[in-house]
Amino acid sequence: MQVVISSDMIEQFKTIVGPSFVIADGQELHPYGHDETEELHYMPQIVLRPGNAQEISAIMKICNEHTIPVTPRGAGTGLSGGALPHLGGVLIATDRLNKILDIDEKNLQITTEPGVITELLQNTVKEKGLFYPPDPASKGSCFIGGNIAENSGGPKAVKYGVVRDYVLNLEVVLPTGEIIWTGSNVLKNSTGYNLTQLIVGSEGTLAIVTKIVLKLIPLPKYDLLMLVPFTSLEKASEAVSAIFRAGFTPSALELIEIDALKIVSEEVGSSSVPVTPDTAAHLIIEVDGNHMDTLMSEMESIGELMLHYECGEIYFADDHQQKNELWKLRRRVAEVVKTKGYTIEEDTVVPRALLPDLIKDVKALGKKYGFTAVCYGHAGDGNLHIRLNKPGIPNSYGNQEMHTILRELFAAVKKLGGTISGEHGVGLIQKGYMDVMFEPVHFRLMKEIKKAFDPNNILNAGKIFD
Repeated sequence: MQVVISSDMIEQFKTIVGPSFVIADGQELHPYGHDETEELHYMPQIVLRPGNAQEISAIMKICNEHTIPVTPRGAGTGLSGGALPHLGGVLIATDRLNKILDIDEKNLQITTEPGVITELLQNTVKEKGLFYPPDPASKGSCFIGGNIAENSGGPKAVKYGVVRDYVLNLEVVLPTGEIIWTGSNVLKNSTGYNLTQLIVGSEGTLAIVTKIVLKLIPLPKYDLLMLVPFTSLEKASEAVSAIFRAGFTPSALELIEIDALKIVSEEVGSSSVPVTPDTAAHLIIEVDGNHMDTLMSEMESIGELMLHYECGEIYFADDHQQKNELWKLRRRVAEVVKTKGYTIEEDTVVPRALLPDLIKDVKALGKKYGFTAVCYGHAGDGNLHIRLNKPGIPNSYGNQEMHTILRELFAAVKKLGGTISGEHGVGLIQKGYMDVMFEPVHFRLMKEIKKAFDPNNILNAGKIFD
């Protein structure tokens, strides 16, 4: 049963954010009822678009007093239902908090609001010779605040790490309305519990981020890219581990199964990737640095190493346009295969040397339960995205048959020493499988942390766990 938002509360919200930033009409609410998670849709009762932390604070105080559910939302590109208002209530959209506030070139830091598009932030610092590496596939549309909520990664994570590795400090609004900074703008901090890192990856369940201080690094001068075809998924996966054992650390190492590649190539009208009848998968391998001779030598050595894993003819991207074409194909995979019926996406992670075992398990489960799967993702850090197509089942959430399949898949992942989400989060759709990974003591600790931040359980309630 939804909590009623009275006309008096709506008038209070209009006073706080301005009437033009309150959305209560059904048609206008519709876009806020879904993100990129499967085919799920939940309507909020009202959408508020505040412009600063003080306005969010005032909203939260009202909602906390009346125990109204609040769902924070960024760009709506999430894949685990974290921004779905499944309890109705108030949805707080952060799109108006969209300013880059300061770039400190001396200390290699940037201060930004959460509604800045990730790629815009990257391009802005790039103009100053600086680099913010985390680059999720949706970087052209996702917000940096959403990246904070999910601890996003992307292709560059294999060398440079994930969002967590770049967050120095956060201004947040607590569910009870207080505004605090979680830490300090320093590279080392051993003063008390690390609240900053607790907020990163908490999926909007503990606080709403309103300002972010990120660490930057100097921009590498050069990068080289190669595409390597393989006759089997297993051989491609084995080659991934071999690259690191040989002493190389690519700046990106991505795997794309041939079925996924064919679908996306046809959809975008690209023939840039050569495909032979015996091709099962490709690896995209990138190296970067400041010395071209060193990079050329690394690529030659990696290419020679790949020959031991039944690879086909290696394709080197000769210029910026060819590199962009390859990355465009990789980044479009998820959205394109979804339109072809692969609506259920899992975000599993295993130790990278065990990727062949995970892929074998996925294919075996497909035969057992009658679904098809395409695999792609960040093979360099063992993060495999698995898209499932089970005719007649567009959503895993609430479907008992898919629940059985996924529990078996996640049990296999755990047996391999992995976990059920590497960068998409738990949100709504994965929470039913958390017991595969955790013991009761884990849940007790997490729920007590949640209660300390959110005593009335109003902020993104029902996400991660009930």
